[in-house]
Amino acid sequence: MSRIEEALAKAAEMRGDKPDEIPSGGDCGDKEKFSRECQMDPLEDVGQDPLLVTANSPCSQEAEEFRKLKEGVVKMTKRGTFKNMIMVTSSTVGEGKSFTAVNLAMSLALEFDHTVLLVDADLRKPSCHKLMGLEPQLGLSECLTEGRDVSEAFIKVGIGKLVFLPGGKAISNPGELISSNLVRSIFQEMKRRYSDRYVVIDTSPVLPFAETRSLSRYVDCAVLVVKEGGVSQNEVLQTVDALKSTELLGLVYNQAKRSCLSNRYTAYPYYYGT
Repeated sequence: MSRIEEALAKAAEMRGDKPDEIPSGGDCGDKEKFSRECQMDPLEDVGQDPLLVTANSPCSQEAEEFRKLKEGVVKMTKRGTFKNMIMVTSSTVGEGKSFTAVNLAMSLALEFDHTVLLVDADLRKPSCHKLMGLEPQLGLSECLTEGRDVSEAFIKVGIGKLVFLPGGKAISNPGELISSNLVRSIFQEMKRRYSDRYVVIDTSPVLPFAETRSLSRYVDCAVLVVKEGGVSQNEVLQTVDALKSTELLGLVYNQAKRSCLSNRYTAYPYYYGT
């Protein structure tokens, strides 16, 4: 058991909670799609990737920035009707969207009030599993192309109440697949089944590819990751316009220069909500 899990177990014991209790959107005995996650054994630990700051460096300034991001997201998604389906994306490649999605999901899952499903829907280049040091044999792409039940691919990570759906085998051109009725029904089922928890979805970049525009119609809201110096202001505006079918919660300004301290670039985000 990791140090984080030991701390969570101790806190749960003090609260009088059952150690293995996993809140869900339905009864664990339910045989519907997604119902098998309650039977999964958690992993003892996640990978040691330094970018996994929420799990591996919980006292760092980087982890603190993600706690600030989490607080902003929770505040905005719980105003009025709970907006639990959150898409994390970027304008183009290399801006840190997967890094942001994984650490945001973990930060949410480390709170006792939040159960989280992290979905890697970047089927062109799934990478969330690499950040967590996992080598899954099954993922979303296999479920879509082979008709496998999505619950077969769920992994209980062992960080708080976090369940992970990997992307699976990369697909070179997933645009038509993502826009299909099958994907829409799967995301609608996630929304229905997990109405009381957060679903954080990592997606392909918006400008080079079409599928994220399709996915934006299935989610409640989006977080846009912008790398300093990575894209122009016009490209950011184009991305915001492309995501107009969903609510944009705000921007994560990644690898921002802290000129007040030094000329070095940081590896953590600054958050600007709307």
